[in-house]
Amino acid sequence: MQIDHIFIRARAGGPEAELLSSLGLTEGSGNHHAGQGTENRRFFFQNGFIELLWIADTDEVQSEQTHRTMLFERLTQDDASPFGICFRPSGDESEAPFPHWQYTPAYLPPGLTIDIGAHAPLSEPMCFFLARAAAPDVYPVERREPVNHALGVNQISSVTLTMPGAARLSTCSAAARHTGQVKFEAGREHLMEIVFDENRQGKAQDLRPHLPLILKY
Repeated sequence: MQIDHIFIRARAGGPEAELLSSLGLTEGSGNHHAGQGTENRRFFFQNGFIELLWIADTDEVQSEQTHRTMLFERLTQDDASPFGICFRPSGDESEAPFPHWQYTPAYLPPGLTIDIGAHAPLSEPMCFFLARAAAPDVYPVERREPVNHALGVNQISSVTLTMPGAARLSTCSAAARHTGQVKFEAGREHLMEIVFDENRQGKAQDLRPHLPLILKY
C-alpha cells in the first residue's frame, strides 16, 4: 500500500488553508461529508493530497453510523492524534493489510467502503484504506484537481509523525511504517512532517502554532 492522502484537524471552516495558500500552495475543491458530520479543504499533489478536516455537525459525527470512527474524539480532544493517513493499493491489494472494519458512509458511491484500522489508540493517527483510490494525476477529467503550485512542490515523498508512545506501535501503525513512507518518532506533542520531492529544494516551513505541521521541500 502507499499514501493516498493525509488529514489534519482544523478549526471550523478550515481557516488554516489560508496559511497554506500564502506559502504558494494551490487549493483544490473541498467536500461536505453528508451523514458523517465533517467538512474539509484540500490541497492536491501529483500522488496524493492534504485534507484539513473539521466537524460541521456534532450530531452526525456522533451518530450510530459514525461514532465508531472516533472522528469526534480526534477532532475535539487535544490529547488525541489530530492526524489521519489514508492508504491506497500499491499493487493488487483488495483490502487493508492491517486489522480493520468496513465503514460505508452515505457520501460514498454505491459499492465502495473504507477499511478503517482497528484497535489503534487515539494517541496514534487514524489509519484507513481505500481499495479503489487513485493518484490525483490520473483522476478522470471530470474530477481533475489543480496539482501545480507556486511553491514548486510536486509529490509527497514521506511523512514523519512525532507522538507519545511511538516506541510501541499498534499493528495499524506498524503496517504504515512498513510502507517505507511513514516514520514514527517519540515526543510529548503531536507533530507531522511532510517531505515533498525528497526535499530537493532544501527548504522548510514550520507552521506551528497554526498547524502541528512542518513542510520540507
